[in-house]
Amino acid sequence: MEHVVNDAVHQALALLAIDSPSGYTGKAAEYAYNQLKELGFDPQYSRKGAVLVNLTPHLPQEDGLLLLAHLDTLGGMVTRITGDGRIHIINVGGLRPHNCEGENVRIHTRAGQVYTGTFQLHNPSAHVNPDYADTPRTFETMEIVLDEEVSSKEEVEALGISNGDVVCFDPRTTVTPSGYIKSRYLDDKLSAGILLALARQVSTGEVIPSRPLWLHLTGYEEVGHGGSTSVPQGITDVVAVDMGCVGDNLEGEERKVSICAKDGRSPYDYSLTSQLIAAAQKSGADYAVDIFTNYGSDADATLTAGYDIRHGLIGPGVFASHGYERSHKKGVLSTLKLLDAFVG
Repeated sequence: MEHVVNDAVHQALALLAIDSPSGYTGKAAEYAYNQLKELGFDPQYSRKGAVLVNLTPHLPQEDGLLLLAHLDTLGGMVTRITGDGRIHIINVGGLRPHNCEGENVRIHTRAGQVYTGTFQLHNPSAHVNPDYADTPRTFETMEIVLDEEVSSKEEVEALGISNGDVVCFDPRTTVTPSGYIKSRYLDDKLSAGILLALARQVSTGEVIPSRPLWLHLTGYEEVGHGGSTSVPQGITDVVAVDMGCVGDNLEGEERKVSICAKDGRSPYDYSLTSQLIAAAQKSGADYAVDIFTNYGSDADATLTAGYDIRHGLIGPGVFASHGYERSHKKGVLSTLKLLDAFVG
């Protein structure tokens, strides 16, 4: 399955190169839409800007399976321009300021301009600021230093920058010769790439789904409501393909696929989770079952919206989630093995 893993990683890298914090996912959605169209499917845009596609239109649309992944990422939004031309932001999703110090950013204006800068502590030189080490890193103490010759609020505004503009952090994506994939926003563009690779497997007949199979690539997961709409008629099971947590007291790791039995909101459906475990065992996937106590998913949002479905959660292990994340091609492979066995 090396070619499928490479396809998934290729798709993930393409998505990672597209800025798409929650609510600003249009270009990422367009990319996914076009990829699915090229495979011969008939994708649709939802009113919320997500991409929905039926991979098995020839099957009776009963007892269907919906796989969810999200195209949106963490990010920021301009809240204030200071008198000396620095820019303050607020987080979109779970972005944490102390995790972003020194990162390069792009500001997208409403008029379509893109400006670069760096997210820094105010007065960031250790040779000048005696309180540098002891200053808390917050959205009040940190600011964007623009890569433009500006020194006043009026000069920044003259560029077309204003409150509400979207701020995107450079993902710094790289793939090592040893198979590690390092980038911001592997949550969840790595799994979105995996679902696009699965769609190619279905299009070529390499995977033949045994039941109706839909994909939903959402745009608001990081703020809690990505999967709350657009469940097609006939769907009975929803599985979020997101990231697997890696850290202390967890069995998951970057080279495995994680199966979540319970997250911070609720247990996942016991029977469906058992079926996912059985599929992992049948396929030979390297897997772990864990409980993610500080986690919520698009599948949770689907249930919260009132849909009468079973829900599950899987994903490749991702280290340092919501920071500079890392996974491995072996985790991608195990996720694809599980999915192939589960849908086929």
